[in-house]
This record gives sequence, structure tokens and C-alpha cells, in this order.
Amino acid sequence: MRRSAPTPALCLAALSLTALTACTAPDTEPPPAPAGLTAQAGSATSVHVMWDAAAGRDGVIGYQVFEADRMVRELPAEKTMVDITGLAPQTGYTFTVRAKDAAGNLSGPGPAARVTTPAAKAEDHRAPTTPATTTARATGPRSAQVSWTAATDDTGVTAYDVYQGGVRIHTAGPTESGTALTGLQPDTVYTFTVRARDGADNSSPDGPAVDVTTPPASGDGPGTAPAAFTAAASPGAVTLTWTAPDTGRETTEYELYVNGLPTTVIQFGAGAVPRGRAEHRLTVAEPAGTVWAVKLRARLPDGNWGSFSAERRITLVA
Repeated sequence: MRRSAPTPALCLAALSLTALTACTAPDTEPPPAPAGLTAQAGSATSVHVMWDAAAGRDGVIGYQVFEADRMVRELPAEKTMVDITGLAPQTGYTFTVRAKDAAGNLSGPGPAARVTTPAAKAEDHRAPTTPATTTARATGPRSAQVSWTAATDDTGVTAYDVYQGGVRIHTAGPTESGTALTGLQPDTVYTFTVRARDGADNSSPDGPAVDVTTPPASGDGPGTAPAAFTAAASPGAVTLTWTAPDTGRETTEYELYVNGLPTTVIQFGAGAVPRGRAEHRLTVAEPAGTVWAVKLRARLPDGNWGSFSAERRITLVA
């Protein structure tokens, strides 16, 4: 559990005729170490690292990913998975993750995750076979268990990727035949597929799709709609601004609707995801006086689209 506010420490104070200036000790207590760390080789030169998100009370603002004693990535608190690339084939790696709070305190590393990358195969263009069967069941309002049958490959399967809504949401190791998924939404239908991957990053076609419906949950849970959405027309352009929903991870993808129809997908690349307010400028060719009704929704960590923002009506200008 995150510590309470620090106890005031004894310190020198400036004394005047009217006031005594008090001071308190700085926050020097680190947050708890991240739990649930896993590392899976995705190919001969990459590893997929995942861990559990910190509790809100822990005050975590980011994570640092280490390979041995070397920091290889620094991520915001919303992101709890990362692909580490540029690794060497047939090499053992040890990963740890530390949490960082607003005062700059770093947690301990927690238990390490060890993984060995497979051998690289020259000119390997043959994808693994498709996992023949997929099964799944809800294990709670926000979780599910997905299982599959093993695939084969001429150079060996190195990973299984679980997809939902066309988005990869989890990576499992080559010897695994199932995985637990968390961070789902209550009372929601999901369609999961699984792909096998080899050391050259060749992916199989999707295995059979399987539907899962999570049960309802008590309480509302976090909202999924972009907040405080605005749209402003200027000559030849429309500027959209909004606040990202609290999905537990960085929100990098939004679908824009114009006059009730999906028009484009707005994507923010790695390192370009805005903090706080997001902004996107559209160039428009429609004539002045055209009326648009615009709204957008975010891609959630579970691969689904979230709820729509409020709709705004604007008139294009020349």
C-alpha cells in the first residue's frame, strides 16, 4: 500500500515577532515495485515485456525498464508493456522494471524476468501454421481466459499473439497454450483470435475467432469517452481538441466520425502521444458553409472502441 503523507521533521525555522515558518521533510519513500513481470521472446531479436499496472494510490507516474543494469526504455504510467528490439539471437536477457513517483523516487526492481532469444534463420519467409482451435471464457467482469492449440513452424514457433478487434493485446510464450487477459470492460462482447509467430517475425493467419461476453459489474467503472471535446473551423481546416479517457494505458488511436459516418483514424506514434489535452488539425476541401457534426472515440487497451465523445456541430469557412 502507498505510504501516507510524510511526518513533519524537526528543522530550523525562521522566527519573527508574528510567525513561525515550519518545514516538512521531502518525500523520499519509493513506491512499491511493479508486480507480474513477464518477458517473452517475440523473435530472434525482440522481447515483449509486460507487467501489472500500479494502483492509483501508489502515486506512480512512470516506469523504467532495465536489461541487466542498463535502462532500455522509460514509459509513462499508462503503458505497461513494451517490445524491446535490436537484441542478439540465441542470447539470454534479464529484465526488471522499476516504478517512479512524482518526487523522482524509484522502486526496487521486483522479481526479474529471464528470457532467451531463439536462433535467427536466414531467408525464413515461411509463416507458422494457424492455431487450429481457440477457446475462451470470461473469468470476471474485467477478465477472460483464452486458450489455443499449438502451431508448427519449420524453424520453430517463438510466440503466440492474442488479437481483439484487429489489435494485438497480449503475447504469450512458445510453450504456452493459454493466457489470462485483464483490463476488459464489463458487459461487453469480445472476439479473440490467436496468431503464431516465428523467429523471423513471420505470423500465421488468424486462428478461429471465439466470442466471450463479460458479465456486468457493480459500479460504473472508468469512463471510456474522450472528454471536453471541441471542434473549431478555420479557413481550410478544422481543429479538434479533447482529453484522453482514463483507460489505464496511453491512448494512441482515435476514430473520427463526420455526419454519422467513420471518416478517418487519428494515430499518435511512439513518443508523440500527448499528455493532458490532445489536438489534431484536419485539412478540409469542402466548400464554405458545409455543416459538419463531428465526434470521436478512443481505441481501448482491450482492442475495442470506447464510447463516443460529445458531438459538435461546426460550419466550415473559406
